[in-house]
Amino acid sequence: MKQLGFFGYGSLVNCATHSFADPRPAQLAGWRRVWRGTHLREVAYLSVEPDNATTLQGLVARVPDTDWAALDAREGAYLRHDVSHLVSHDLPDLQTAVYQVEARHIAPAQAHPILLSYLDVVVQGYLRIFGESGVQHFFETTAGWDTPMLNDRAAPIYPRHQTLTARETALVDDHLAAVVQQTEKPHLTGERL
Repeated sequence: MKQLGFFGYGSLVNCATHSFADPRPAQLAGWRRVWRGTHLREVAYLSVEPDNATTLQGLVARVPDTDWAALDAREGAYLRHDVSHLVSHDLPDLQTAVYQVEARHIAPAQAHPILLSYLDVVVQGYLRIFGESGVQHFFETTAGWDTPMLNDRAAPIYPRHQTLTARETALVDDHLAAVVQQTEKPHLTGERL
């Protein structure tokens, strides 16, 4: 019998933000990450969209007791999509879903900044699981870096924020500076990095 699981590509890659048992590195073919503004809240969500040229690194884990309720509550703005045939991992018989922001919720991203405390959590997760090359891959396979950034590190807004080391913070800042330079749009609000 198949078990139910999810592919995490953002904060779910940071195992300090959840207690799902036995998460494993995985790859999802044909999707890329994208920052999305929505009508649901003032800050951006990290989502995915189909993109045949991209393969994402992330984590898969089993859904406890095959009950989606808790995970669906955490991912309230998203719809689940079955991507079992597109995910590579080492867990046998896992029917795998990915969460994507519902189209009906989408609003212009430029009006909804990315929380730096959220980005910190995501990057820390990629560093711990995939190393610095995983962090580079995260930034390269994510669209929407022209979205404004809100530096809330001094008073984190993201509810699952984590404490970063000085090295981790510098890694986030260096990669963020590189993508900001590529978009050629100054987009930091709040305290400058």
